[in-house]
Amino acid sequence: MTQPVHQQDVTPARKAEILAEALPYIKRFFDKTIVIKYGGNAMTDPHLKDCFARDVVLLKLVGLNPVVVHGGGPQIENLLTRMGKKGEFIQGMRVTDAETMEVVEMVLGGQVNKEIVNLINKHGGKAVGLTGKDAGFIRAKKLLMQKHGAPVGDLIDVGQVGEITGIDPSLISFLDQGDFIPVIAPIGVGEEGETYNINADVVAGKLAEILHAEKLVLLTNTPGVLDKAGNLLTGLTPRQIDDLVADGTLSGGMLPKIGSALDAARNGVKSVHIIDGRVEHCLLLEILTDHGVGTMIKSK
Repeated sequence: MTQPVHQQDVTPARKAEILAEALPYIKRFFDKTIVIKYGGNAMTDPHLKDCFARDVVLLKLVGLNPVVVHGGGPQIENLLTRMGKKGEFIQGMRVTDAETMEVVEMVLGGQVNKEIVNLINKHGGKAVGLTGKDAGFIRAKKLLMQKHGAPVGDLIDVGQVGEITGIDPSLISFLDQGDFIPVIAPIGVGEEGETYNINADVVAGKLAEILHAEKLVLLTNTPGVLDKAGNLLTGLTPRQIDDLVADGTLSGGMLPKIGSALDAARNGVKSVHIIDGRVEHCLLLEILTDHGVGTMIKSK
């Protein structure tokens, strides 16, 4: 993790240089939509939470349109443990029975969502908390996953886990136009009103596609995409990503993240960034400076 730079250590001239460096990026991304998947340590460390909220407010105030999609895995796990229930994952997806779904909705749609909204508002933003059930804007159906290494059609049922069937962007667009910052919990609704838990990376990726976002930024607990030797891969194409999945370099919890990143890059999102959420002000570093803090996947 990079060491924090204290304000008193930065000369006025250096501060001016930093602001000047941001100008071309502000011009390029003015009025563009940036979808941010917020998760990992950046959601649990009090100082990093504060940095994230300030970054989002600053991006909005200089003319960008940030849309936040958040996870909440550690918070869900904590509550399940207190209830004496053990979380289970298959191919990076949380197995979600009816009892677990109640916990997921309570934690994501309540506790976590409202905390993020309050933090952003404390720093001068106008955040609005949503789940996909609001105005039914994230429609979903039951996800059945193909078992790895098994014949096609050998599917795994992971409970009330959803696959997105459609997103209505009108609510998000309405909020953007009113200078609000949407903060979205990854919960979808089925045709009969069923509640579905959807992987937050998947929601962020699909939302970025539907909103024709300039960028999709995924915060992680790693420096970015790493090769087998643990070295950071700073720039990748979709084809190179396919090769890394095929040879097993990318696996586990990184698979949904990479899958949504690839889909977004192939479907109109100009660039996808997988960045280190443990770095202070990582959003500003990645979007408004020459110094990236992760891996960028270009659409071509």
